[in-house]
Amino acid sequence: MSKMKVTNARRKTRVRLQVKRSANGRPRLSVFRSSKHIYAQVIDDVKGVTLASASSMEKSLRDGGKTGADTAAATAVGKLLAERAIKGGVKEVVFDRGQYLYHGRVKALADAAREGGLSF
Repeated sequence: MSKMKVTNARRKTRVRLQVKRSANGRPRLSVFRSSKHIYAQVIDDVKGVTLASASSMEKSLRDGGKTGADTAAATAVGKLLAERAIKGGVKEVVFDRGQYLYHGRVKALADAAREGGLSF
């Protein structure tokens, strides 16, 4: 296993443990970032169900002419996710960035979700 994979796996484990400790029953906003797209979902770990999800692969976001690999697309996904989560009755979440640093597309998604009405 390469050094970078080991580093990412350790970071992911460390972040997940911190998120679970501080959750206090709140749902988790999980982010996955690939090289071409970004995905986010609000997960209730107690029940084991996904409450809301959004991605840059959705037809409404692809028609805008945006690629999924920039901060503009991440902002659109964050706003869409916040709208769907609030419609589902979720206002407070715990942000789970996974193995990704809080920078760039991940930060843009988080800021847009906050602007959309989610608090974390």
